[in-house]
Amino acid sequence: MDMAPPPQPAIDHQHIVFPQGLTLDCGELVAPMRVAYRTYGALNAARNNAILVCHALTGDQYVAETHPLTGKPGWWSNIVGAGKQIDTDRFFVICANVLGGCMGSSGPREMRTAPDGSERPWGVDFPPVTIRDMVRAQKMLVDHLGIPKLMAVIGGSMGGMQVLEWAATYPEMVFAAAPIATAAYHSAQNIAFHEVGRAAIHSDPDYKGGRYWEEDRIPAQGLSVARMVAHITYLSEQALTRKFGRKLRGANALTFLEDVFEVESYLRYQGSTFVNRFDANSYLTITRAMDYFDLAKEYGGDLAGAFKGTKTRFFLASFDSDWLFPTAQSRDIVRALNRAAANVSFVEIKSDKGHDAFLLDEPVFHAALGGFINGAAEKMGVA
Repeated sequence: MDMAPPPQPAIDHQHIVFPQGLTLDCGELVAPMRVAYRTYGALNAARNNAILVCHALTGDQYVAETHPLTGKPGWWSNIVGAGKQIDTDRFFVICANVLGGCMGSSGPREMRTAPDGSERPWGVDFPPVTIRDMVRAQKMLVDHLGIPKLMAVIGGSMGGMQVLEWAATYPEMVFAAAPIATAAYHSAQNIAFHEVGRAAIHSDPDYKGGRYWEEDRIPAQGLSVARMVAHITYLSEQALTRKFGRKLRGANALTFLEDVFEVESYLRYQGSTFVNRFDANSYLTITRAMDYFDLAKEYGGDLAGAFKGTKTRFFLASFDSDWLFPTAQSRDIVRALNRAAANVSFVEIKSDKGHDAFLLDEPVFHAALGGFINGAAEKMGVA
């Protein structure tokens, strides 16, 4: 994997700057703080039709439009848009790049005034963040947009963690919540996979102790391997077998001379394209935030305590081939919500696509989510 990716072009992402910044859970202040975001549709006169979409680990705010770096469609454009399940003709949709990200929000790659007065990226000096820090930054954006209450907060994977944190931290702000293919804590297995990816980045000679930007370098090989390892966890064995099996790329039979299996080629492609759009230090920061997440910990280990007295309506969905965030973890959340006497519905979707199913064409999931959103809109009185 001999890669020398081009530097990312400078993009002026739509953003808001909060001069006062935000004091993080670790006690450090990020000030000023930038939150990059995109909106779709229009806020109605009653200001009650806003839906916040929370992105996953390697996602960003470009949920329903062509991505400015990759030129690819938005990561959830199959369900967010005019006439779709999250209907931008009816709802005002917001998606923000998470704190610690690399698409315009404050994070390791963003410029700051250092203690010596120089302007340079945060780099490894960017403090550790939590899922709750991300949510608190989003809350500042929502307040800035003049929205008194969100009709819904929706997200999958790490986005689902943010949804759960929103419902626990700002229950009065969330009428409906849809945490998809997620969990109330990051499992030991998932932490282990993340650590393999982080080790790959740290071991890349071009990482330079996290100061690679000083030499105009990118730890491309390490970041590529991290992406390859993670991408395996997003798929299922059935999906890999269906798509690739043991097929060879450009050959009908093994010759033992530079043979490449189709699945190898696919993973190499995933890794090589990833390094052109994502920052290594951001990857380290965000994976750590996921690892830290344990919503029940602050409630004596009782997850129901996080939702005590909640009036938020919940919809959870899992996928039966998802081994990264298996159905059992969604059921744990459902049971906790039941103990908290919350209004909750749950569906397990039959799919062979693994964890990535929530991003792909799954008509049953789309119909269930659309029904929940429309029901919430009706209950909230959204025209």
